[in-house]
Order: sequence, then structure tokens, then C-alpha cells
Amino acid sequence: MIAALIMCLLIVLICLGMPIAFTLAVCGALGLYLEVGLSPMLSVLQTTPYRTAASFLLSTVPLFILMAELLARGSIVRNLYRACYLWMGHIRGGLALAAIAASVGFAVLSGSSTAAAAAMSRISMPEMRRYGYSESFALGVIAVGGTLSIMIPPSLPLILYGVLTETSIGRLFLAGILPGALTAAFYVITIIIQVRRNPEIAPPTEKYSWSERFSSMPGTSPAIVLVLLVLGGIYSGAITATEAAAVGAAGAFVISVLVGGLRWTGVKEAFSATLTTTSMIFAIVIGAMIFGYFLAVTQVPQALVIWVGDLPLPSWTILLIIIALYLVLGFFIDQIAIIILTLPLIFPLVQSLGYDPIWFGIILTKTVEMGLVTPPLGLNVFVACGATNTRVEDGFKGVTPFLLGDLVVLALLIFFPSIATFLPSLM
Repeated sequence: MIAALIMCLLIVLICLGMPIAFTLAVCGALGLYLEVGLSPMLSVLQTTPYRTAASFLLSTVPLFILMAELLARGSIVRNLYRACYLWMGHIRGGLALAAIAASVGFAVLSGSSTAAAAAMSRISMPEMRRYGYSESFALGVIAVGGTLSIMIPPSLPLILYGVLTETSIGRLFLAGILPGALTAAFYVITIIIQVRRNPEIAPPTEKYSWSERFSSMPGTSPAIVLVLLVLGGIYSGAITATEAAAVGAAGAFVISVLVGGLRWTGVKEAFSATLTTTSMIFAIVIGAMIFGYFLAVTQVPQALVIWVGDLPLPSWTILLIIIALYLVLGFFIDQIAIIILTLPLIFPLVQSLGYDPIWFGIILTKTVEMGLVTPPLGLNVFVACGATNTRVEDGFKGVTPFLLGDLVVLALLIFFPSIATFLPSLM
């Protein structure tokens, strides 16, 4: 009964607009007080914040965010986009294809979706406008392109999932490569279909010579070096994912300053944005840990597992219900908050059903990725529209066709789990 009341209070506070971090902490503390008394509750509040924030694994979060912010404020991403533009710009819809290709490149360099959307908005939107691209179409491409940073490693949601479920982050990174590439491929297919059905949304642009195309390639070499440092180090076993985050942040700083045109103002902006985002994420994690202690005391996860196990439903039906729940939550709650809020309840249930935790981590990441571009929250859409001074309605209109492609990819991941598990099985 206490657990049910606290859950209701949690939902009410979220609906009233209270920040997720404080909602989790308040509800968890109140539940502990009602369940075990004042002294144990104070003990949890005294030790949990430091013990959580001092986690060695969580140090990857601010480092990968800093890496993304530094790259977004230099010319590295701009050089990536220019190379893609010179090679594909002459194709109908080529600027959109170049934006997706550059977003894939940025995703390999960072784990921040919002940083990717902001960077690509500043770089690709002026070019699309100059050549007469439809505003809604261009915004849709930029917003969904940013979501690739959620799946393609290094990925912040995959890091948090690995930390909270004690799953190998290196294996999760490997598992995200093929689904990320598949998602990008479906975005490309969606662009081609749209420009064929309605050529007016993407007029053709000028064609560049082979010498101009090849001359753009040296500008992408800093990005390639950084990728080899970070992902090559992880997959070769030379460094851990945590160490790779430090290498990536340091490498991004050095490369952006030496060859990326990063100046003191950009450095300050990058560190300020990193502090803001990291503070938000850590506050949510701490609140979730306090709430997790309450759930552990009430044994709600164990009771849920037993109850679901006794239902006259096959395991795949229960899995589809869980996925549907995540899709709905993505409409209203930030993706980081969804992962931290639901995993204490859902993960034991998924394990009891016999599903691979690596595969489920990819499924979960795919659903929260879609939440970044679905109304009314759609954080990437708001970022893209804010950076380009356009209407949010146009942004949501532009992402709608791409969501159909996302649903197809999600279905493929469900019915063909080997898409996610093949590469980790080779590790």
C-alpha cells in the first residue's frame, strides 16, 4: 500500500512539473521514512549522493559530453559536413544526405544528441536554406540526424544502462554499431523516397569536380584520428570505456584548438554546457538511487517479477507491452530520466523472462532515441528549431516520415536480435 501511494505521488509530482531529480529524491525519502523510519532514511540521504557521484564509471558521462561540446564549437564537424556535401550535394536531396552522413561522423565522435542537433543546425541549415530546401524537411533531417548519437557509440544512454545494470559498456558499444548503421540507412531511404515523391522540397545543387571532392578529405583527418583513439582503444582492449572518455575529451580539446579553430570563448561555452548537462544527469541519478533504495526495501521489483511470471501471457507479449510503455514515456519524459526511472523495475523483469541484457539495452536505447523527436517533448526538435529560429510545428512535421523508418528498425531489432548481439559475441 505504501509503495502504491508513493508511486501515485511520483506521477502527480511529475505531472505538476516538479523536476525529475527532486521528484525521485522526495518520493524515495518519504517512502523510506514510512517503511523503515527516520534514522535509516537519514542514513541513505547522508551517504547516497557522494557514493553515487563518486562512481568511477560515471566519470565517463561528463567527459563524453565535454568531448561533444568541444567538437561542436570548432570546425571539425563543419569539415565533416563540407566533405559530405562536396561528394553528395549534387544528388537530389544531397544536402540532406550529407547532413545524415555528417551526423553519423559526429555520433562516432560524441555521445550527446543535443550537441549533435545544435551543431548540425548551425552548419547545415544555412546551406539548405540557400538552395531552397523545405524548412520542415530540413528540420526533420537535422533533428533525426542528432538522434544517431544516442545509438552509435560512444553513447550516454548506453553508458548509464551499463552502469545501472552492471552490463559491459564495451559490449554495449559494440552492440550499438549495426543498429546505428541500420537507422542511418533507413533515414537515407526515407530522404530518397520523400524527394522522389515531392521534388520541390529538395532542389538539386551544383556538382563539384573530383579534385574539389578529394581536396576536402584532409579536413576530415582530425576526426578520423580521434575515432581511432577512442573506439580503436576500446575495441582493441588497450583502454577501458572510462579511460577512452578521458582520451576523447583531451583529444577533442587538443585537436579543436590546434586545427579546429577553437578559441577561448568556445572553450568557456563548452565547459559551461558540460557542467549544466552533467549536473542535470547526476542529480537524476542520485534521486533515482534514493528511490531505488525505497523500491528495494518494499521488494516491489521482486513482486512484479513474480506477478508477471504468473500471468497467462507469453514472454514476447510482455516484452511488447514494455516496449509500448517506453514509447509512450518518450512522449513526455527525457530519455535519461526514463532509463534511470524505469530500470530498477523493468530490468529484473526482463531478466526473469530470459532476454539478453545487451539486446534489451539496444531496444531500450532505440525507444528513447525515438522520444527525442516525438511531441510534445521532442528535445532534438526544440534544439534544432531554436538554433535556426523556426517554428516547432514545422520541426515535428518534418520528423514524422522518419519516425516510420524508426519503427521499422525497432521491429527488425525485435524479430532479429542478432543485429544487436552479433558483434558483442565476437568480443
